[in-house]
Amino acid sequence: MSSVRTLAAFGAGLALMGLAGTAPAQQSAPTAQQPAPPAATAATVAPDALQALDKMTAYLRTLQSFELQAQTTRDLVTQDGQRVQLDGVTNYKVRRPAGFVIEVNSNDRKRTFYYDGKQFTLFAPQLGYYSTVDAPPTNIQVLDKIYDKFGIELPLEDLFRWNDPTNPRRDTLTSGFHVGPATIDGVETEQYAFRGPDADWQVWIDKGDKPLPRKVMIVDRTDPAMPAYTARLNWKLNPTFADADFTFKPAPGAKSIRLTAANP
Repeated sequence: MSSVRTLAAFGAGLALMGLAGTAPAQQSAPTAQQPAPPAATAATVAPDALQALDKMTAYLRTLQSFELQAQTTRDLVTQDGQRVQLDGVTNYKVRRPAGFVIEVNSNDRKRTFYYDGKQFTLFAPQLGYYSTVDAPPTNIQVLDKIYDKFGIELPLEDLFRWNDPTNPRRDTLTSGFHVGPATIDGVETEQYAFRGPDADWQVWIDKGDKPLPRKVMIVDRTDPAMPAYTARLNWKLNPTFADADFTFKPAPGAKSIRLTAANP
């Protein structure tokens, strides 16, 4: 998955009326004047940085459920190239292999996403609109479907994909190194910086026996303004959820509308 695709989800994607998402613009193919980025090599991606990612990924794969609060900051870029920061909070309830509720509360939008293993719902509480579609049987499959069909990508989708063995992120790295120790919200972490074909990103990983990502930052290099997204992560591990926790129940007066396909 492209880091820029991820960054686009943090920004202006999920444009509503009709609860339809807009797929982010694709980067143009390399030309003779724009050579493709080199493949990752042992000389550019430090082994200890890869080992840290692998250790974090292996640990995330052991989590059968989690709750998470992400304190987020994202850059929007004005027409004259000025960056404007918007803050927000995103709350997650996630169960493997199927089930999540993601509640986004930021300066410019409120959205809640539900997936119960059978249906996916996008709800705009301030507008009073929701849309529900049939969904495949796992978290990863529903993420792929709603992006491919509707152009929707969920905030911090990499939380689902870091522990996905088919995630190509590791193979597309062009550089990576250990920055050093850092304290994030009182937690001792190690900071790592990476570069992919179209984005720079950093992750701060817990030093303890639970190597959780505590902070994530992504910078979009395809935009001359270099907009960034930052999230500070506060975890609750392996809580118990009931099936009803992931089921959307429309409030009185809420209106169901059709989710428009981005790729009909």
